[in-house]
Amino acid sequence: MAGSIYGTILKISTWGESHGKGVGVVVDGCPAGLPLCEEDIQIYLNRRKPGQSKFTTARREGDVVEILSGVFEGKTTGTPIALEVRNTDQRSHDYSNIMDVYRPGHADYTFDAKYGFRDYRGGGRSSGRETIARVAAGAIAAKLLGSLGVQVQAYTRSVGPVEIEDGRFDIEEMWKNRLYMPDKKSAAEAESYLEQMMAGKDSCGGVVECVVTGLPAGVGEPVFDKLDAALAKAMFSIGAVKGFEIGDGFAAAKALGSRNNDGFQMAQADGRQPSRKAVKCTNHAGGILGGMSDGSRIIMRAAFKPTPSIAQPQQTVTRQGEDTVIEIKGRHDPIIVPRAVVVVETMAALTIADMLLVSMTSRLDRIQEFFGR
Repeated sequence: MAGSIYGTILKISTWGESHGKGVGVVVDGCPAGLPLCEEDIQIYLNRRKPGQSKFTTARREGDVVEILSGVFEGKTTGTPIALEVRNTDQRSHDYSNIMDVYRPGHADYTFDAKYGFRDYRGGGRSSGRETIARVAAGAIAAKLLGSLGVQVQAYTRSVGPVEIEDGRFDIEEMWKNRLYMPDKKSAAEAESYLEQMMAGKDSCGGVVECVVTGLPAGVGEPVFDKLDAALAKAMFSIGAVKGFEIGDGFAAAKALGSRNNDGFQMAQADGRQPSRKAVKCTNHAGGILGGMSDGSRIIMRAAFKPTPSIAQPQQTVTRQGEDTVIEIKGRHDPIIVPRAVVVVETMAALTIADMLLVSMTSRLDRIQEFFGR
């Protein structure tokens, strides 16, 4: 299977299926000397594991990570870091009634068309459980970025039609509700809306917003490997993402150049040389110009479709080409967004950390400085 490897210097390779023995990842290219323990990774995995509330699947998984290699005496060694999470609550029989039926909204049909075979146990490799590996690897990337003063923070922007109000934005509030929304009032409204969806045996989608702070200007490449293009690929690699935007995004298509352009002004630097630097007056571009970071906050949004597994009757066909109707049973989330917040955050961290390492070779004077020439 192609496409399970991601990254250029900080490279990850994920493996495992939803109802196999476990899932995991090998992280290569992480510099030696980064303090790292299993708890650093577990904190992130706890944010995406099932069973957190009535709005997430009831599958009971501890999602406990084990570091198998690449760490010695509490620090990375520079060698590949292997991480594993064992599956403990597989119920393959929950899916026996759909083994020959294509579920609407899932990858069943396309997987079968490509490989002539599919793992019907919860979607196998195309299951959302694959994101455990991304989150585990992304936790390492986030810690690497943190050591450089770069922070990545994602949260729920909207659930169905309920969107947070910027005037009520409180990042601490996201840790106090089950939907990871930084707006107490909107979170309560969104929970009521989700209860309606559950009562009607339906589901809904939403938007995750992610903000990156502390990233210096110049990260990213100006042609094919633009930072925004890399982030778009990272977000679209998440199974349920159907839309992505940077800064003003699609709203920029309706704006005038005189309003959309971000002017510059000189401001006091943060202690680094030079003492004054150019900063933007506004941030319609979302922190990226010409495919490279411009030193301001990077703001991105990923739109998630409704959970495709719903208990309502849906029209479909069997592998044998017969028309049929299916009602999905088993343990499923009425909304993907709350558990996807940390997936967006860690995929952004992986992408930015990798491109930051790539950028180290952009200038000869810095290479010479590094090697003392």
